[in-house]
Amino acid sequence: MHIFHKRQGQMAYNYPYFYTDTIFDFDHLLKDDNLKMIIINSLKFLVQQKLVEINGYVIMPNHIHLIWTMLKLNGKETPLASFTKFTAHEFRKYLMTKSPQLLTQYRSGKEDRTYQFWKRDPLAIPLTKESTLIQKLDYIHDNPIKEKWNLCSNAEDYEWSSANFYQTGVDKYGILTHFRD
Repeated sequence: MHIFHKRQGQMAYNYPYFYTDTIFDFDHLLKDDNLKMIIINSLKFLVQQKLVEINGYVIMPNHIHLIWTMLKLNGKETPLASFTKFTAHEFRKYLMTKSPQLLTQYRSGKEDRTYQFWKRDPLAIPLTKESTLIQKLDYIHDNPIKEKWNLCSNAEDYEWSSANFYQTGVDKYGILTHFRD
């Protein structure tokens, strides 16, 4: 199934993707709500610039899941590259002032970077069927209530997820588009 979106008088042909990125060494860096807000602010920028459309997300202590559609490049780079570059830069700035000792854990010996927060090669799966998108959305929303995490009792109670949006229609951070819109 191809998904077409009508935007400002033109047809954009894109698939949404199920995207997963993990903090280097599976560390629980994202247990800090300030770092979660860096992710939210980056996503908000990408949405406001009409670079991506986000249908679902969850921010877990050591990884994120998104269902999003890339709409256009951010200059010469993909929105994904902009997202990982911006969040890594902001994580570094935050840790430099709030937790310099923790920052040393992310020091990289690689020539192309001083620090590495995200693992290389995130998972990106095109969602070409609505049933697959719904299955991935359910998976995302169930993440915080899984026994391994046990972050809340009800998926819609977890602040760092789109579950409440799909339950109530309230988009706390102004970044979501219902996948049926």
